[in-house]
Amino acid sequence: MNRGSSRRDSRRYVLDANALTGFFEGRRGIAEKVRHLLGEALQQDAPLLMSAVNWGEVFCIAWRRHGEATARDVEARLQELPIAVITVDQDRATRGGALKEKHGVGYADAFAAELAVERGAWLVTADPEFDKMGKGLSLYSLPRHEK
Repeated sequence: MNRGSSRRDSRRYVLDANALTGFFEGRRGIAEKVRHLLGEALQQDAPLLMSAVNWGEVFCIAWRRHGEATARDVEARLQELPIAVITVDQDRATRGGALKEKHGVGYADAFAAELAVERGAWLVTADPEFDKMGKGLSLYSLPRHEK
């Protein structure tokens, strides 16, 4: 894990899908840390960031595990949170695809990493796969959730 600036208030954060899924599912260790980051985002008027691809992954997981009604509820709850969902255009898709091929991360994971690198932000994740990317990616590690 990279060490960042000692000024916490200057940090930006990008949420990986597992961070937001863990928050919505109330997973111990994950939910508390994400809740804390959401509180900081509100206080600083600086929303957390998430790629639209990763949001789609959260929605899919909620639907698969808990049904369509829950997935729609999660979508409604997202609108109330200080999270900015960032769209994916051709340039972002190209950069994400390049990260996937260079580092062997999953396709959706590449979009979370791309957004974090592009914004100079910390990637909030429980996925150890991001360690492959080395020092070019700052990680805010969450406890791993066993499926």
